[in-house]
Amino acid sequence: MRVLITGARGFIGRNLVHHLKRRELLQIVTFTREDAIDELPHRLAGVDFVFHLAGVNRPQDPGEFRTGNSALTEKLCAAVRAEMRASGRKIAVLYTSSTQAGRANPYGESKREAEDRLRSLASETGAPVHLFRLPNVFGKWCRPNYNSAVATFCHNTARGLPITVNDPAAPLRLVYIDDVVATFLKALDGIELARDIEGFAKVEPEYATTVGEVAELIRGFRTSRQTLVTERVGHGFLRALHSTYVSCLPPADFSYPIPQHGDPRGVFVEMLKTPDCGQFSYFTAPPGVTRGGHYHHTKTEKFLVIKGRARFRFRQIDTGETHELNTEGSNPVIVETVPGWAHDITNVGQEEMVVMLWANEIFDRNHPDVFASPL
Repeated sequence: MRVLITGARGFIGRNLVHHLKRRELLQIVTFTREDAIDELPHRLAGVDFVFHLAGVNRPQDPGEFRTGNSALTEKLCAAVRAEMRASGRKIAVLYTSSTQAGRANPYGESKREAEDRLRSLASETGAPVHLFRLPNVFGKWCRPNYNSAVATFCHNTARGLPITVNDPAAPLRLVYIDDVVATFLKALDGIELARDIEGFAKVEPEYATTVGEVAELIRGFRTSRQTLVTERVGHGFLRALHSTYVSCLPPADFSYPIPQHGDPRGVFVEMLKTPDCGQFSYFTAPPGVTRGGHYHHTKTEKFLVIKGRARFRFRQIDTGETHELNTEGSNPVIVETVPGWAHDITNVGQEEMVVMLWANEIFDRNHPDVFASPL
């Protein structure tokens, strides 16, 4: 299969290209602003599907709206017609219009004219045409200080630069780049797309938020490096927004230091905390050293010895029942602490012991739920 992507070096185009590259037996032809418009007929030779992503949205001369949107689309349609006549094949076209196409301004009018050109192509030739009126798209490689508040907020916040929020309550409709690409690939594969009430193909999910909420969340991502507390970034909008923020980090900030607390028993380092899913940390102990010697009423923990040999001891604080077990880094075993059982851990090996620890709650100095009880 052979596909043509116009605007291949743009934000959406770059992401689409890298997803398509993973498909075998698929040839990618690109058309960018560096290419002469007369090249379009040649680029369409043998093409089965066109992703028409090229467009102009912030020109110095308003006349460029028509040149870069409706006029370019008209040239593309003419070239598609000619190729279909020559080859006898139908060529599908997917076009990224904009929600601005419904507005009476030069940009919106140029996008609407482009839509009309493609509708005419579909009705005259029977070629499949997918029209998207995309809301704001965000994700990796989006250009800051251009036409995306999300990209600007992420770029500036990642560098400690100020951001401007004129109206925190201003609504934002957003779709994430990976969801956009996934929808485009469905169209390429001939899968039926979701449509809005006007018949435009749409990307799902679409997130409804505000400028102020987005700015606050992004600020929180930066602050989490100091507090070590991360939000729920494993699914949905927060996952997508956090990924976008991290993609804006300059290489010099790919790493960051965290506090280390040490004494003769070894070191203790907290790595990550969550508001409602506990925290992760690790500690070390030299040979012969015992750590712990306390119990919890409610708090639970999971220990994993990564390096060295460990002896865990337990005592039920009410009945006095005891239990003992040994683990080592070469044989991974999770050891859980149980409420109401005092516990400690001793390095019984000849090398430093390293232990990973997950606790189901963040340590609260005002209500620690840690009570000394040497075994």
